[in-house]
Amino acid sequence: MRHIISILLENEAGALSRVSGLFSARGYNIESLTVAPTDDPTVSRITVVTGGSEDVIEQIKNQLNKLVDVVKVLDLTADVHVEREILLLKLRDTDATQAVLDILTNEYAGIVVDHSNSTIVVEITGTYEKIDRAIQAVPNEVIHELVRSGALGITAGKTVLKLESM
Repeated sequence: MRHIISILLENEAGALSRVSGLFSARGYNIESLTVAPTDDPTVSRITVVTGGSEDVIEQIKNQLNKLVDVVKVLDLTADVHVEREILLLKLRDTDATQAVLDILTNEYAGIVVDHSNSTIVVEITGTYEKIDRAIQAVPNEVIHELVRSGALGITAGKTVLKLESM
């Protein structure tokens, strides 16, 4: 099963390497990984998407909590949460592109963020499933390039993942 794990991590050199090394050393796959600073400059937030049974995810969380730089760990998929990815899709500007653009903008709320002489870049934000469906809706011959961010997630409601002093 797919899990989104959020980690608060001391913003120190090598901390990210230690987290990714933990996954690698134990043979856990990282499907996506995003890292950014929080409102506290001493702490970064890592969002890892990985897969595994409940027992495997529990083992991952326990091992993450043993790392010196890790402050807090939360499995977002264990509760109600909001998840988003960003897709940037560069399309070849051909005769077929207008029909594809209509689908991407109307059905997937895509926004054209760049239009050059030969390509059009569309941005789509949504869940993992929505991003997958949007990619599937575009014929391969129209896609010039694509990049997706990987998941970002936050708990819904009052639960927060932050330091008490933040």
